[in-house]
Amino acid sequence: MDKIQQLADYIDQCHAAVAITGAGISVAGGGVTYGQMRLSRRGLGGRRGSDESSFLPTYLETMFSYEPSFAHYALRDLEAEGKLIGIITTNVDCMHTIAGSKNVAEIQGSLQVNCCSQCGRHYDGYEIWKQEELPRCTACGGSILPWPLYSHIGLWDDDVKKARAWMAKADLILTIGTRGNYGDVYWGYRRRDAVIVQINPGHTGFDQVANLNIREGSDDVFRKLQERRGGNG
Repeated sequence: MDKIQQLADYIDQCHAAVAITGAGISVAGGGVTYGQMRLSRRGLGGRRGSDESSFLPTYLETMFSYEPSFAHYALRDLEAEGKLIGIITTNVDCMHTIAGSKNVAEIQGSLQVNCCSQCGRHYDGYEIWKQEELPRCTACGGSILPWPLYSHIGLWDDDVKKARAWMAKADLILTIGTRGNYGDVYWGYRRRDAVIVQINPGHTGFDQVANLNIREGSDDVFRKLQERRGGNG
């Protein structure tokens, strides 16, 4: 049996699937990674001053110049089908939400969780970044920063709780374009009988635990999967 058919069978037979996604799923659509944008403590790091003014041209313009990938939309469709109960991601680009997925745990926060760097007022939702200038707080005039900056890339606890709950229910785990399980933030909560499928052209920390390794890009895999499953995909 070929690997795409195995994946199709796993999805058809599962009751509750969870997808774990990383930079690979967004790079396929033209996106960028933390490393490429130097989004780190040594780079932007949430400090005031010139770092704030550099955030928009170095990250946001690049972010909104691309669209969700085919794989983003495929996961949305699996959720609508009732197969996928949640997506756990370390990506901050909001592309799962933009693609239409409802149950997304952005465990490192994202550009949907934003806060004034001076007074702490929240401005949540990614739409605030769709403008030509860095947004300013309407209360005090301070710069508005997304969670990955003002938290120094910390964990978003509300979404970590969602991730753990989904992992405890999932009988199928799809790891897509991600290199590892981010320590034991959520991985230790998984069902021990869950089937694990890795979709990644390279070798990762999931190699030894996956029941099925598909060494292809996520868009290619989900296009083939859609063809194989026909009207169900």
